[in-house]
Amino acid sequence: MGIELDKYVQGLQSSLTPEMQNLESEVRPYLSRWYEESVMHIHRVVQLVQTNISYLLYAALSHTHVEVTGADERTKTDVARFIKAASLQGLVQEEPSTASLCKTISEASPTDLLIDCASSPPAFTNSVSNRFCDDWIQAFINAAERFNPFLLRQILENFKLKAIQDMNNLKRFIRQAEMSHYALFRCCLFLQSCGNGDVLLQNARAEHSGLPEACCIIRVLEEFLAEQAVGTEQ
Repeated sequence: MGIELDKYVQGLQSSLTPEMQNLESEVRPYLSRWYEESVMHIHRVVQLVQTNISYLLYAALSHTHVEVTGADERTKTDVARFIKAASLQGLVQEEPSTASLCKTISEASPTDLLIDCASSPPAFTNSVSNRFCDDWIQAFINAAERFNPFLLRQILENFKLKAIQDMNNLKRFIRQAEMSHYALFRCCLFLQSCGNGDVLLQNARAEHSGLPEACCIIRVLEEFLAEQAVGTEQ
């Protein structure tokens, strides 16, 4: 939270000028809005979408663009901040390049997540989630009901931490699977159990786009997940 406060204070730089007569009267109102703008937005978004919060979590992890209509500017800004806060951009080691990631996303998921706030509750179009994101719904709802914005922020950080741990585990399994069929089997079991295999493989495919052996492993894993999905539907 301290890092976010530092970033918020940095926003003062653009508004500070030598012509300011009363520094306190200019700066205090800006600082007083920190809690409302940098902490409360998570609470407002959870209250707005309720159990549909999983769709936003999935969009953040999968780098899916989110478009909000029928809402005021604060709501649009709140949703954009939530997506940015839930994203792993800049946090995952050896982050995939923007070009390779955009290519992967365009191939796998060409549609944006649309949220129409003109209706109550908001209507979602092209909404996608998975078991990993669904498992976090109740924690967000419970914290919002207790009106605990700081707990909500901690839950969001825990969500990201778990996603990063799973991503790093997958990368380790892929490296091992290049030399061991047993490691490939373990990798399949991991993807099946973590509930976030589709997102993890999307990021892994973009990150390993220049490594033929890793790409072969990832294709095998994608086929495995596809077969598992078909088996579940039947």
